[in-house]
Amino acid sequence: MAKLFGAKLVEAQDAFGQLCVGIDPHSTLLQSWGLADSVIGLREFSLAVVEACASRVSLIKPQVSFFERFGAAGYEVLSEVTQMAHSVGLVVVADAKRGDIGTTMDAYLEAWFGNKSGLYADALTVSPYLGLGAISEGFDKWIEAGKGVYSLVATSNPQGETVQRAKIEDRTLAADQWNQLSSLNGTGFGPYGAVVGATLDLASFGIDSSILNVPVLAPGFGAQGALLSEAGAIYGSLAKNVAFSVSRSVLKAGPVGIVDAINAANAELRVGLTK
Repeated sequence: MAKLFGAKLVEAQDAFGQLCVGIDPHSTLLQSWGLADSVIGLREFSLAVVEACASRVSLIKPQVSFFERFGAAGYEVLSEVTQMAHSVGLVVVADAKRGDIGTTMDAYLEAWFGNKSGLYADALTVSPYLGLGAISEGFDKWIEAGKGVYSLVATSNPQGETVQRAKIEDRTLAADQWNQLSSLNGTGFGPYGAVVGATLDLASFGIDSSILNVPVLAPGFGAQGALLSEAGAIYGSLAKNVAFSVSRSVLKAGPVGIVDAINAANAELRVGLTK
């Protein structure tokens, strides 16, 4: 049996820290690196980021849409990125935000976790709008294969609040999702995780920070405004379970400066976690 996702995550973070680097090869970023907005530029950029992350961070989070815009060739690059990442010990979270029911959800999970597509993600971001049960029914068979999911619970974009703060009896939808993820995990840590944005007041969503069996993926640092130096203050008792995600704030440093930018982000995060 493969190592379970929670154990895999803890091992990687113990070895390389809790920083996660998002790989977001949008056209303006490729151009700022002096690369063409093409499959060739996409590949050179993405593999350079993986190389810079090796032995410096625990996770990478490729944003699937930026590969998908190049069609089949973009997915071929993503497959190469994932395989290179695994070869240097990185955990790969595919940021695809999939969510559906029945055999359709099964097919999404097969695409990202199975052996047919060549994508080989360790974890997948998912959208729970059709119900977490619709995801868990198909995902359960992937648990022993060491796979994980991060479900959107409370996101940094202001448009999400209308849904995420909606009330179910005496709790917000975000809090209800958080509680469901904890229940699915039982006594283990993971494999069901939550996306919880760093720019939010978690208490105002009713998220119970005493629940410590849910891995957290935390976007919103760097370009979106949250400070890694405040990571501990933002997440409190949850901080030890968080993968702190940065992308533009390190990627904008370019091919020459990205290693220094990652090192600086790690140093800032270490300060933030000791406050």
